[in-house]
Amino acid sequence: MYLLTIAIIAVGLAMDAFAVSVVSGTAYRRLKISHALRMAFFFGAFQAFMPLIGSLAGLSLKDHIADYDHWVAFALLTAVGVKMIYEAFKIAPAEKDLNPANVFVLLILSVATSIDALAVGITLPLLRVPLATAVIIIGLVTFALSYIGTLLGKSIGHFFESKIEAAGGLILVALGVKILLQHLLF
Repeated sequence: MYLLTIAIIAVGLAMDAFAVSVVSGTAYRRLKISHALRMAFFFGAFQAFMPLIGSLAGLSLKDHIADYDHWVAFALLTAVGVKMIYEAFKIAPAEKDLNPANVFVLLILSVATSIDALAVGITLPLLRVPLATAVIIIGLVTFALSYIGTLLGKSIGHFFESKIEAAGGLILVALGVKILLQHLLF
């Protein structure tokens, strides 16, 4: 059962990276497979690394919040999900000078899309899921979706960007509600 929970978390977290990959795919004049692989690697690595850091923080807090850990998981997942939904519909100016081939730009985009994963990482010890498994699945799912997103970006452009990020937010909110209901009702 924990694999399903990790997979749902991974997909929810990867939606930011997927949306940015779609947008970045439109920025490449001549998209090569190596561009898509590099972007997917950066996003996947950061998305895996941030929950690891967050979970280490969560482990140190676990004993102190064991009685209400389900409320903490619910609050963090809901906050991250609502933030993603808000950002999906917030009107922001388009990035004119986005050059996703630049390593510095990739680093900034990777950190920006993985901040949410840091907060979600705090919940991993509370959910009692194997950390190594969670980190690997989150990284691989993000890698795959970022790779696909970059290729799709070249084809479909910005059309689905906000809808994808909103869907990721809804997934995280729903997961937070599921965790809370499981602890309160069962």
